[in-house]
Amino acid sequence: MDKFILLAQPWWVNLLVFVPVGLYFYYRKNKLQITKKQLLLGALFAIAFGFVEAAVVIYLRAAVGFLPGYMGTLTDVMRQASSTYQQIQAANSIPQSLLTVEFFREIATLVILGSVAMLAVKKPKEQFAFFLWAFAFWDIFYYVGLRLTIGWPSSFTTTDVLFLIPVQWLSEVWFPILVSSLSIAAVALNSRDIV
Repeated sequence: MDKFILLAQPWWVNLLVFVPVGLYFYYRKNKLQITKKQLLLGALFAIAFGFVEAAVVIYLRAAVGFLPGYMGTLTDVMRQASSTYQQIQAANSIPQSLLTVEFFREIATLVILGSVAMLAVKKPKEQFAFFLWAFAFWDIFYYVGLRLTIGWPSSFTTTDVLFLIPVQWLSEVWFPILVSSLSIAAVALNSRDIV
């Protein structure tokens, strides 16, 4: 098991945990006008998109040679990749040309999730809540997709590179899953059809 590290890097990434908590209390006073159907469809979209994201990362790892066993079966990949893959080493070894593509892919991901939120609901308050909802499901199912396909991350204390915008964000996997889970709870508990 990996050694537990409490704080993410850079330090300000840790402040993200306060976003869903603060919004939960804000939304308690200003209920969200988002229906169960909108939330369900948003979650479905984000789950599928999370798997697509996981597939892109798998392809990127294979392309730069950081995915052992990728020429074999999925079982070969899972057996070899889960114990040997080091996310930070891989991120620091990716050629600049691919890092540039990765940077813009991350921006495109945020634009896609934001666009879905703007199409799904009308008011800015609900759009931001819906964006958080979709982002949270996307993020959780990105890790689920990686775990089911290549066996990575090996535990919740596995270190990951979360984003490259504007700099590299590092934390253990439990941190983004916690923030995403809190975001889902904040939106679900304050949507008119849910509670």
